Amino acid sequence: MATAADTTAMRRAIALAARGLGFTRPNPVVGCVIADASGETAGTGYHQRAGGPHAEVHALRAAGERARGGTAYVTLEPCNHTGRTGPCAQALIDAGVSRVVYAVGDPDPRATGGAATLRAAGLRVESGLLAEEAEAGNAAWLTSVRLRRPHVLWKYAASLDGRIAARDGSSRWITSAEARADVHRLRAEADAVLVGSGTLRADDPHLAVRGVEGAVQPLRVVLDTHATIRPTARVLDDAAPTLIAVGEGADTGHLPGVDIARLPAGDRGLAVHGLLDELHRRGIRSVLLEGGPTLAGAFVAAGAVDKVVGYIAPVLLGAGPAALADAGISAIGEALRLQTTETLRIGPDLRITAVPATTPKES
Repeated sequence: MATAADTTAMRRAIALAARGLGFTRPNPVVGCVIADASGETAGTGYHQRAGGPHAEVHALRAAGERARGGTAYVTLEPCNHTGRTGPCAQALIDAGVSRVVYAVGDPDPRATGGAATLRAAGLRVESGLLAEEAEAGNAAWLTSVRLRRPHVLWKYAASLDGRIAARDGSSRWITSAEARADVHRLRAEADAVLVGSGTLRADDPHLAVRGVEGAVQPLRVVLDTHATIRPTARVLDDAAPTLIAVGEGADTGHLPGVDIARLPAGDRGLAVHGLLDELHRRGIRSVLLEGGPTLAGAFVAAGAVDKVVGYIAPVLLGAGPAALADAGISAIGEALRLQTTETLRIGPDLRITAVPATTPKES
């Protein structure tokens, strides 16, 4: 049975893992805490970037000889394969660790088996400690492995009566500067930021991260079935990479040098799963959906929204577009029920985070 010290160490490992958000694509975020034989923290580490040392290696280096006879707390089952780095299970064995506690089993068939290797070497291995918290922190990568598509977080900003713009279409700014800064944090944690052609025409968004020190710019993605984007669009500058997803027959002659993905037609004219398949193939594990109500509705209808973050401003508009357009829901019994996981004041606004109460669909 886990002790209070075990729980404290694992919670610290989960916090460490979060430092890697936005930097480890296409790998998971992982945190590790090494306690020595007396139970004192000897070393900590987290996976900082793809291709670099894993969390366990950083923690073992920090612990040195104090790792011998100690316990390793890891948010994800130690890997059992050699890629750009060696197997972490073997590194723990070589360091003389006597006990390993991990939160979540590794669902990747290329890397799983670390627990069995550790047990075969005589180490005590325990799993499942704070698994729910660790899964939440690593949701993007786990979704990509389990569902073979990127994890999708839909973000929107709305008035208290659910409007994302006024009757005349103006929307700058419904929410506060504090809320907008928080959105840049979400962008920095995502592998890709996605909008549709409607948002592109209405707002000409830039979609790059600003104000987040050391951020890796996400891939800017525009779903533009008919290739209506103008060559002067702000997303086509060199501040971040950009992908324009178009229909198979779209004329892209006006976009020389632009990265283009051609998608087959999808339901409702929007190839949601085709786009997600393409992004997954490119190593994208998390998508921040910033598109308007039509694109959001298409993703909800496709069962491809894994998390919702709504910024609600204490403002009333009374008219104007709603945050979500037709999502294929015709009766209250068909509503997509969500579980609220967090509510937080951001300046004068309220940020609500929720996840579907049912498991998202596979593509």
